[in-house]
Amino acid sequence: MHKVKTFSLLSGILGFVVVALGAWTRLADAGLGCPDWPGCYGFVTIPMNPEEIELANSKFPETPYEVAKAIPEVVHRYFAAALGFFIVCMNIVVYRAKEAVPPSIRYLIYFLLAWVILQGTFGYLTVSLKLLPQIVTGHLLFGFLTTLLIWLLYFKTGDAIDSERKKWQFSEYSKRLLNIGLLLVTVQIFLGAWTSTNYASYSCTDFPLCQGQLMPEVNFKEGFNFFQSIGPNYLGGQLDHEARLAIHMSHRIGALIVSAYLIFLAYHFLVNRHNQIALGIIGLLTVQVLLGISNIVFALPLLVAVGHNLGGLLLITYLSILRFRE
Repeated sequence: MHKVKTFSLLSGILGFVVVALGAWTRLADAGLGCPDWPGCYGFVTIPMNPEEIELANSKFPETPYEVAKAIPEVVHRYFAAALGFFIVCMNIVVYRAKEAVPPSIRYLIYFLLAWVILQGTFGYLTVSLKLLPQIVTGHLLFGFLTTLLIWLLYFKTGDAIDSERKKWQFSEYSKRLLNIGLLLVTVQIFLGAWTSTNYASYSCTDFPLCQGQLMPEVNFKEGFNFFQSIGPNYLGGQLDHEARLAIHMSHRIGALIVSAYLIFLAYHFLVNRHNQIALGIIGLLTVQVLLGISNIVFALPLLVAVGHNLGGLLLITYLSILRFRE
């Protein structure tokens, strides 16, 4: 059990790194920095010398090699592979000592192995389908879920090792409120991912208005068309301006709804004398809102945008541990 706890801690930290690198790759427009998978222009790492670069360009003439875009893509892949290796190691440890591991923890670890294989498949599809928004959004959401489950595993393993550890013992009403909070945050994370993968972040460059209006002309039908055709290169996006505005404004409206609900949720825990939990929710929410506003005001700085991704991951992980740790 102690080995599982150690592996889950390292995997959880690595999960945040992988999500950050994935966000960096996407926001730096390096999602197709390598047009093939799992190699990069047919190389295990990246082409470096003139001969290798010439060979790479001859293999993929439609996507000229750019080292600045290949590097973040390859680094992301290697860290993702390392995370997969850690999860495989956890499965080996648990399989060898399965009688000593509670079924809930054992099955969660087995599920993580299947899930990370699915994530690898989505990584391949991200490249082969040329950043199709449905696939890229799914890949991001599944990455969040992978990291969330690893941290849940870490805390559950710690509780199993130390059975005397104090539990929160939330009421059924508190659990229902957490369920609603998780649902709202999940929808908001989806909206953020959909905004990013459809390149709608730049649609509104002012705040709190959008193009000087409370609600500009938008096209929700096209903006949330989940059946976009397969084939075109989606680097830079394929939607028109009104469709992107609809996505961006939905994310903003979602932020207002989620913020209001999480403030209420924090108040609920404060009234029930869970002061640290209330402070944690408000703290994470405040940081996330400030990062979101900064993305607009400062025209999507790369570090701020990556931080916004990690803020969403922290928030949903925190709520999930509160809800499902017991």
